[in-house]
Amino acid sequence: MFIDSVDITVIAGNGGSGAATFRRTAQTAFGGPDGGNGGNGGNIYVQGSVHIRDLSAFRFKKTIEAEQGAHGTKHNGFGKNAAHTTIFVPIGTRITDTDTGDIIDILDTDTRILVAEGGKGGKGNVFFKSPTNRAPENKEPGGTGQQKHIHLELYLIAKIGLVGLPNAGKSSLLAALTRARPAIAPYPFTTLEPSIGMLDGYAIADIPGLIEGASNGKGLGIQFLKHIEKTEVLIHCIDCTNTDVCKAYNTVRNEFKNYNPELMQKKELIYLNKTDLIDENIVQKLINELKHLNPEIVAGSVYSQKTLSTLTSRIFSMLR
Repeated sequence: MFIDSVDITVIAGNGGSGAATFRRTAQTAFGGPDGGNGGNGGNIYVQGSVHIRDLSAFRFKKTIEAEQGAHGTKHNGFGKNAAHTTIFVPIGTRITDTDTGDIIDILDTDTRILVAEGGKGGKGNVFFKSPTNRAPENKEPGGTGQQKHIHLELYLIAKIGLVGLPNAGKSSLLAALTRARPAIAPYPFTTLEPSIGMLDGYAIADIPGLIEGASNGKGLGIQFLKHIEKTEVLIHCIDCTNTDVCKAYNTVRNEFKNYNPELMQKKELIYLNKTDLIDENIVQKLINELKHLNPEIVAGSVYSQKTLSTLTSRIFSMLR
């Protein structure tokens, strides 16, 4: 199951307490203070990874805890600092602190983001020794590690997005343009989660089919509309055997407008698909109808190398 949104709690480690001890040996019955400091608690970081595709690792693991710092010991023994904990997420994950509203986007694999800081180790009684207090008995408890409630939401980072009604041929086009192997079948909603392929170094995403009302929660589209926000170019796939290609186009565009009007400003190319199934004169008629809505149109079939070459060339031109 593709999970792209989850709420988790992160709890950094508490610091270790300082020790309040005094040096005792066979030669020294009443020595000075020798209690060491406690170690720091572990921090929790979030870091991007190219080896993770979604947030399913957190589906059942809702709480992430870091290790506690070790307590100080006698003989000036300093407690060991706890190891830090790093949570790995897909690139494109947005972290929202649900208490403060602070937002951080994970855009690379090199940057570790601190989301919860571990508590500091407490001071041992050696720290409190002074000329006026040569035998302090006081010590500090370790600091409490931060606890944060965060929302993780994945936004696919793809230059190119394939959009359209169910069964418009998006998955077939993705497979033809890239080495991706999405599920393909001649019935709606074969694609239940986004698929990603690479087209000459550009990530291209097949977004599950939208239907009328998707922006209000109908069908599968609402949970994937957000993945279109990061794309630069949209390939709007339309099945030429559709009884009303203009309505098919406007249905998807209206959902864009209702969800986020900024999506309407993205570069868009209409791909009129499955032209091998109808007469050439009808294809030209459909192209003329669609040109009133968007002049950027490529018509053809995923089984035609000429179509794929033309489409690829137009996509690269729009990216440039």
